[in-house]
Amino acid sequence: MSTPSRWRVWARGLWFPLWWLAVLGVLLLTSPRLRPATWQVGDVAATDILAPYSVQYPSQVLTERAREEAARAVGKVYDPLDPAIARRQLERLQAALRYIDAVRNDPYATPEEKVLDLLRLKEVNLSPDEARQILNLDDEAWNRVKREAQRVLIEVMQAPIREDRVDEARRAVSARVSFDLTPIQARLVEKLAAAFVAPNVLYNPQRTAEAQEEARRSVQPVVRAFRRGEIVVPRGKVLDEADLEALEHFGMLAPQRRGLVIAAYSLLVALLALVTAIFWKRRRPVLPGGRAKALALGGHVLILAAARSLLPGHVVLPYLFPLGLYALVLALFWDSATTMLLSATLTVLVVYDLPRALELAVFYGLAPWPAALWLRRRGGRLSSFAQAGALMALSLVLAVLAFRLPDPRTDWLGLATLALAAVANAGLSASAALLLQYTLAPLLGRITPQHLLDLARPDHPLLQHLLRRAPGTYQHSLLVANMAEQAAERVGADPLLTRVGALYHDVGKAEKPHYFIENIPPGGPDPHASLTPQQSSAIIRSHVPDGLRLAREYRLPARLHDFIAEHHGTTITRYQYTQALQQAADPSQVNIEDFRYPGPKPRSKETGILMLADGCEARARSQRPATPEALRELVHDQIMRRLNEGQLDDAPLTLRDLSVIEDAFVEVLQGTYHQRVQYPEVEPKAGPARPREPEPDPQTTRAEAPHAGVGTD
Repeated sequence: MSTPSRWRVWARGLWFPLWWLAVLGVLLLTSPRLRPATWQVGDVAATDILAPYSVQYPSQVLTERAREEAARAVGKVYDPLDPAIARRQLERLQAALRYIDAVRNDPYATPEEKVLDLLRLKEVNLSPDEARQILNLDDEAWNRVKREAQRVLIEVMQAPIREDRVDEARRAVSARVSFDLTPIQARLVEKLAAAFVAPNVLYNPQRTAEAQEEARRSVQPVVRAFRRGEIVVPRGKVLDEADLEALEHFGMLAPQRRGLVIAAYSLLVALLALVTAIFWKRRRPVLPGGRAKALALGGHVLILAAARSLLPGHVVLPYLFPLGLYALVLALFWDSATTMLLSATLTVLVVYDLPRALELAVFYGLAPWPAALWLRRRGGRLSSFAQAGALMALSLVLAVLAFRLPDPRTDWLGLATLALAAVANAGLSASAALLLQYTLAPLLGRITPQHLLDLARPDHPLLQHLLRRAPGTYQHSLLVANMAEQAAERVGADPLLTRVGALYHDVGKAEKPHYFIENIPPGGPDPHASLTPQQSSAIIRSHVPDGLRLAREYRLPARLHDFIAEHHGTTITRYQYTQALQQAADPSQVNIEDFRYPGPKPRSKETGILMLADGCEARARSQRPATPEALRELVHDQIMRRLNEGQLDDAPLTLRDLSVIEDAFVEVLQGTYHQRVQYPEVEPKAGPARPREPEPDPQTTRAEAPHAGVGTD
């Protein structure tokens, strides 16, 4: 075995495990449970952080905050009013008054010296003017000032005075001074009494601490609750201790149970890989070609990585993310079963471990399927994309309503937002699928419907070449195209591709048009009469390689080459082979391979239908069955002949499909080769009637030609 072959064997065996290993790697790299947290107090949340599950827990941070608030609300605790403080302050006032009396009565001091002595009184802090006023009072006025100052001080000190209320109590002294005093006397009384006002209710730190502690103990633990999918930290919020506590409680700050998380992801991937392997084992092949596998599975992994990176922590974005685009693109290039399988596995992987996983699974995995099936059924026409987008929008909105309407937390504004996001999702998916069709089709060797419509135009250069050189073959191709298109529509094949392939399947006959019966005029010479059966067969069979050459010359898509190469499969030119056996002296010396088409056999529904349509039309044109029953018997016999020859072994056509194809062919052929009414000649009014024989039907005449079977089988 050569080295390239060994590499191909390795590639066939490794792509499946490598795909699922890549899926597992994406899950592990994007899992928030396995990423160490980098959040700190003061950080700003970049996205909405949602609760992965419902929970209720006592918050130590919030409980401690509530206890501190309760302690601050208690305030300071003071002792009861202390009368001893009032007596002490009165004694100090009396001592100051005695000092002033001594200064007033000092016979040896001058007035200026007495002023200076009064200014030395620290408790009162007199000004020079006030000192002179005291010295200028007579004894009776001074005695009234002393009595009034003591009385006022006693009254003020009888009320409770806190440390923070001392200034307020001193300001209240003036209101207690008697109105019988002169203004000077009143000001002196206010000065003397206010100087000795002091707090008589003292702050007790110990009792305050005890009261605050009692307030703390009276606070019940604060319970914090989150429901699954609820926003724990909104986007743009500056994180505090309570936010970090909640994130830590959900296991988002540090990887927890790392081994169990990895095991859970591995088991999920193993389950999906097992389901996929069994499915593909029973429906092989579902992903034809290495490019198709690479695009389908590579897109699977890339979309998974994008979704797992972007969706967590958001509320509206999951409903805007166009995951349904994957299903639409698969529907354009692969069969329905494969489309559903791959889109379903992708959906499970995306929504796993996300909030509202069931709702998102229906939204992503089930709602886009009607649109995908519609797009596959209708083909990739421009109108089909618009219809698929509208159908997808309807399905997505219904999915949103089905899950959101019963939710008591749903408000109409939020519901409208999600519905609009779903509609935008559908529009984005359909538009992107239309663009991707044009991008991916050449890479996968597929043809877009728009390209097929261009190829089906009668003014295409190759069809014009066929029409000018082989008009009979052109008409034959049109009829075969009608038959094949009707049958393809009924069995779920691509009707447009089948029609276009049928139009071009016999273009090789344009190189030697007069060697094929449909291009020979009625009664014309038979060009095969002078040829040996082997030579005649070689010319007839050459229209296949000639057609492939013309297809390459006119740059037809590779998919249409299959119709040219496979429409005869590996059948033989039966008419020439029979002639060779009849002419040979020893029939055993006739090599049947000299009369066999190169093949290959049809490998798709479309080319299989074309083979059957081509053979049925040729036999119907040659044999001209007279009744509908004979026509059906002819069609049935031709289909069963190809089936028994093994020509349909590689085409995915069931017996039920063959029955449906038979009905379609009979309907089209009945409309083409129906019995014609012979209209009588109308005699002219003037002159004798001239007998006139009816003109022969050219097709009937051709059917009776001696070379009627040439080039038809």
